[in-house]
Amino acid sequence: MMKQSSAGTKQEHKAVRKYSKRNYQAFLYLLPWLIGLFGLQLFPLFRSLYQSFTEFTVGGTPTWVGLDNYVRLFTKDREFWNSLRVTLLYTFVTVPLKVTLALLIALFLNRSIKGINLIRTVYYIPSLFGGSVAISILWRLLFLENGTINSFLQTVGLQKVSWLGNPNIALWVICALEIWMFGSSMIMFLAALKNVPASYMEAAELDGASRFRKFFSITLPQITPVLFFTLINQTVQAMQNYTSAAIVTNGGPMKATYVLGMKLYREGFTYFRMGYASSLAWVVFVIIVVLTMFLFRSSSAWVYYGDEGDR
Repeated sequence: MMKQSSAGTKQEHKAVRKYSKRNYQAFLYLLPWLIGLFGLQLFPLFRSLYQSFTEFTVGGTPTWVGLDNYVRLFTKDREFWNSLRVTLLYTFVTVPLKVTLALLIALFLNRSIKGINLIRTVYYIPSLFGGSVAISILWRLLFLENGTINSFLQTVGLQKVSWLGNPNIALWVICALEIWMFGSSMIMFLAALKNVPASYMEAAELDGASRFRKFFSITLPQITPVLFFTLINQTVQAMQNYTSAAIVTNGGPMKATYVLGMKLYREGFTYFRMGYASSLAWVVFVIIVVLTMFLFRSSSAWVYYGDEGDR
């Protein structure tokens, strides 16, 4: 009995060592991700939170000032309120229009015709370069005083328009650039449309439902999870916009396109007020969280999941 017990104990220890070795190997595989998580994400996150309560310039030593940065931001910085207004207007214009356009194009491309794959590729190409400096420069060249758009207007006998010099128009030019890059949302909608059960559409046709009735009663409810995800994704991106405003208009004219991303960049990397820039970054973060929470809270009223009826 003693020999059998000893042999069993040795096998258990061997199994434990083998299991521990596997855990060690798994940890080594996870190590690069853990370094990235703690070193490149969590540490900068909490570091910026600490800096937001300090007066800190590049090369200097952080000095604790408490809520002074936030008080100054909300009570003395008129530039912040202008940037907030511009950013929210930009977001509330581009997100609905971009999502709507992407859905309409996806509906158009959700058919079986000759060359449809090539057509889908052509529609998706702008998103491959989305947010790049090159596309922003191209957009600026199109809308300059003597750019392509005004040259075309003069060709057809119309007057030139100061697209980038008029404060009432410049922001719409930036919005148009963002709306034009609808390809990624279109692809997600197209995938969602492919998953709408064909049996539902066939039953609706037998009942004599019109095309609009089928869309609003069957298609739209079925793709609401993707619509919900797209709205959140596009809202977060719009609130963080920087490239198009900086390249196309440089925040002008009269700071009509001076979004929060530009103000954040200039406070941190032009004036080197890192503490103040950190407080601004956290305000933007909180605004994004509030908008996201609103979408989540409202989702129960309009987002339909296919397994809800089985619960």
